[in-house]
Amino acid sequence: MKRKAALWPGLALAAVLCWLVGYPLLITLLDALGGAAGSSGWSLEPFQRFAERGDEWLALWRSLWIALASTLLAGAVGVPLAFVFERSEFPGRRLAGALLALPVALPPLVGVIAFLFLFGESGFISRAIQTLLRLEEPPWRLAGPGAILLVHTYSMYVYFYLFTRSALSRLDPALGEAAASLGASRHRTLFRVTLPMLRPALAGAALLTFMTSIGSFSAPYIFGGSFRVMTTQIVASKLNGNLQAARVETVALAALALLGLWLMRRLDPGHELTGTVRGLAPKPPPIRGRWARRATSTAAITLTVLLLLPHATLMLISLVPPHTWTTEFMPPELSWINYQAFFSSLERLRPVASSLWMAVVATLGALALGFAAARGSILHRRLGRRRLGSVLEGLIGLPWAIPGTVFAIALAATFSVAAPWFGRFVLVGTLWILPLAYLVRSLPVTGRAALAGLRQLDPALEEAAASLGASPGRTLRRVVLPLIRPALAAGASLAFITALGDLVASIVLYTYNTRPISIEILSQLRLQEIGTAAVYGMILMVASTFAFTLWGKEGAA
Repeated sequence: MKRKAALWPGLALAAVLCWLVGYPLLITLLDALGGAAGSSGWSLEPFQRFAERGDEWLALWRSLWIALASTLLAGAVGVPLAFVFERSEFPGRRLAGALLALPVALPPLVGVIAFLFLFGESGFISRAIQTLLRLEEPPWRLAGPGAILLVHTYSMYVYFYLFTRSALSRLDPALGEAAASLGASRHRTLFRVTLPMLRPALAGAALLTFMTSIGSFSAPYIFGGSFRVMTTQIVASKLNGNLQAARVETVALAALALLGLWLMRRLDPGHELTGTVRGLAPKPPPIRGRWARRATSTAAITLTVLLLLPHATLMLISLVPPHTWTTEFMPPELSWINYQAFFSSLERLRPVASSLWMAVVATLGALALGFAAARGSILHRRLGRRRLGSVLEGLIGLPWAIPGTVFAIALAATFSVAAPWFGRFVLVGTLWILPLAYLVRSLPVTGRAALAGLRQLDPALEEAAASLGASPGRTLRRVVLPLIRPALAAGASLAFITALGDLVASIVLYTYNTRPISIEILSQLRLQEIGTAAVYGMILMVASTFAFTLWGKEGAA
């Protein structure tokens, strides 16, 4: 009886997750097939029209190759950096190594805008070269696929850097020593021993980078121009009023993303590798030779400064008074006038307030729902219901595999119709559609963090508490939650950062009264108010860095 009673909460939770995650995708598919209200009936004609249009296939192809190229370039930058900072000891290694991970805490739009101010036609680097060479025109135009790949590489190398450093720190050095004792050179040891052992970490980083790239919107939207990928194609179709085409494009991009996820998981050999790590991290050997240490330290610090230049540029731009910087290499005047104007205007503060409360609500909701799903998955697996546990895990992970533009369109299609008996309510145009979108997008982060914490928890601790008379609720409050607090803090921090700087869902679902910071940044750029746009970017950067720092403190605790 007790086992049957425990089944119902799990089924109810699975039903809620299906309604939030799977149901909108199903509605979008049905609408794309002609099931929307007012349509002429079910038909494959919309997909036939899609298949006959070359620009649609071109956008799909561009999404795919941009994602693959971004993965390769990010790996080419992140993996060598991880080896340098994990396998060598030199002055400044700890500080520079920590700063190199900072871009992961920044919303994508902030990095894109920073690149625009640094490398764009009117950016610092472009103006410096134009002044130095006395050119009449900017030396380049930051647009097209090259610009997108540059921004993707910069913002996503961190995945490979962090994953590889983490794996290297736990890799047993005895394996490399054994290979060396058998006469293997460093090159042969690297490619025959070390890299094969790192394949699970590299596969995980590649998967994360690929899925992030294929759903990327900020960089293609700002720098793409006429080079459209499927995410920008979907938004363009919606803004042009062609909702049927947007739905079909949404289904096509979702199918491409799921196909890419399936193929990359098939290529992931991580499940075949066991016994490759140990608990104690090996101490990195110091670089021999005083000059070699100094050269390595100088190169590391220089690289760190270069990688953080976009954000320093954003800070500088925020201090430029309006209409004072025209053709000079450096701004002729700096002041706090943009900040004074910003904080003295309630209208300019409204997007900040909107983003903050929506991000907080979405984070709390995603944290509660993600923890409940993770807890339910663990408990049902212990009770022998592996299928229900797998369903719960799959549902909290599904939004990660689906691009944000797809979910935004799916939510817009689902919650724009009043049909309560079918689980559909009119939320589009209200205060709650964006927090709901942020919540759904954050579920994989909070759910996976909770799963990781719960899987490391010894079941004997809960059994001991129960044997001492503690109720399930008291055990949860006094034993489980305190022990997995670092994992929950990590998930909550990343969810908050993601929601605070979201542009993908926001540009599809926002209204003027609920416009978040990301939409206001785009608006200020269109009005040529670059100083004000930079102030908004600085607020996003500071808030995200604070959340990232809080995560680190909780993890250390």
